[in-house]
Amino acid sequence: MKITKTKIWVALIALLLVFYLVVMMQRAVLLLADPDWIAKLLGVAYLVIPFVAAWALVSEIMFGARTEQMAKILEAEGGLPEDNLPRTPGGRIVRGAADAEFEKYKLEAEAAPEDWRSWFRLSCAYDAAGDRKRARKAMRDAIALFRPRVRS
Repeated sequence: MKITKTKIWVALIALLLVFYLVVMMQRAVLLLADPDWIAKLLGVAYLVIPFVAAWALVSEIMFGARTEQMAKILEAEGGLPEDNLPRTPGGRIVRGAADAEFEKYKLEAEAAPEDWRSWFRLSCAYDAAGDRKRARKAMRDAIALFRPRVRS
């Protein structure tokens, strides 16, 4: 596994979040020991929040790991979409070009709805077009189709 700057930052942020969660758990215990019922309610909330945050952290790390795994497979197959779209002087992708490229990947996903590769490429096209919400949804669909293949 190649260690990149992004992975180092993710590890540092995860470590910081773990530290924060430990402090929250300590505060929760202190609040639960307080005789005031409002403090006890806050203590319960402080107990729940770290579990939700830990779930979100693990979920995002798994999302990234699976995305990276699929990208490596597509790269080895020569199926990654090429980043050859024109850019503005500021480095942003020209929206019209991204929209035109998007149609190609949309049609591919519609033609092969059970192929995780087409959903991965559609996700990249959504991302290039600036639609992050749909890009993540398409990538989650790709991951869902990819998982059964990994298990078998």
